[in-house]
Parts: sequence; structure tokens; C-alpha cells
Amino acid sequence: MKKLSFFTIAGLAGLFLAHSPLTAAETRGSLSEGDYKFASEAARGGLAEVKMGELAKQKGTSQAVKDFGDRMISEHGKANEEFNRIVAGKNAVPPADFSHKENATMEKLEKASGKDFDKAYAAAMVKDHKADVKEFKEAAKNLQDPDLRAFASKTLPVLESHLKMAEEMESAVQKE
Repeated sequence: MKKLSFFTIAGLAGLFLAHSPLTAAETRGSLSEGDYKFASEAARGGLAEVKMGELAKQKGTSQAVKDFGDRMISEHGKANEEFNRIVAGKNAVPPADFSHKENATMEKLEKASGKDFDKAYAAAMVKDHKADVKEFKEAAKNLQDPDLRAFASKTLPVLESHLKMAEEMESAVQKE
């Protein structure tokens, strides 16, 4: 059986949702409202990390930016796959689109080039990972679903290491 990527599944879910009148309860499956909110934000954030990582690999001028982008693609890509399996097991369908904030960040990065891109990407990664660490700390303590709570606990140290690397990258590109 062919393995589907998170992007494929998310895209199909988005297509399904666009043409199906699902209620909020059907969209969130067996997840509570609060757990589904975390799942939605985590799904969007994970996809955004990969997309911005791809931009960093393409547009980055600093090796630190390119390396960080590569790491985001790899590590968030793997986390997205695991996360998708958990959420699918709960019969939940997270949004397949980005939030306004994520779209605005992507647009800003797509328009930037050279060292301006590197600085904007590094700043976005620091800001994003600070928010992620905070959200995942809360989720690891407060989510009702044990599988999502375990995912948040397991992922938190990775996000904390990403934040540290992002801060180092930001410092490096500011000096260039």
C-alpha cells in the first residue's frame, strides 16, 4: 500500500471539508473542543514549519539558515506524520489551510531576498518556536486526550532544541 504524506492527507481532508457540510463535532471527531483547538493549531504550525523550511533552503544565503530549514523539513515532517496518525485515529479532521498569521509570515518571507530573507526567517523561527514551546508545555499538562498529551510531551524537547537553534541562527545572521 502506498504511504500518503501528511500534505496529501491534509489536502484531501481540505477538499472533503470544502464539499461536505460537516458539523464542528464531526470535524473534531472524539476530541474535546480544547483538544481539537490544539490539534488544529499544531497541524497548521507543523505544515507552516515545513513550508517555511522549504523557502529557507531555496532562498537562504546563510548556511545556518539553509541547514535550519532542512532540519525543519525533516523533523517537522516526521512529527506531522505521527501527529496525523494520532488525529486520524480520533476521527478528527484538522484544517488544511494556514491561519492569517501564518499566511502573512509566508508572504513576507516570499517577498524577501538575500540577507533580508535570512534575518526575517530567523526572527520568524524564534518567534514561532517560542509560541510553540509555550503551547506544547500547556498541552502536555492540560489536554484531555492521552495520545495528544503524550505527543505534546514527546515533542516539547524537540521544540525547545529548535528554539535554541533558532536563537543561535538569528544571532549568526545578525552578525553577517
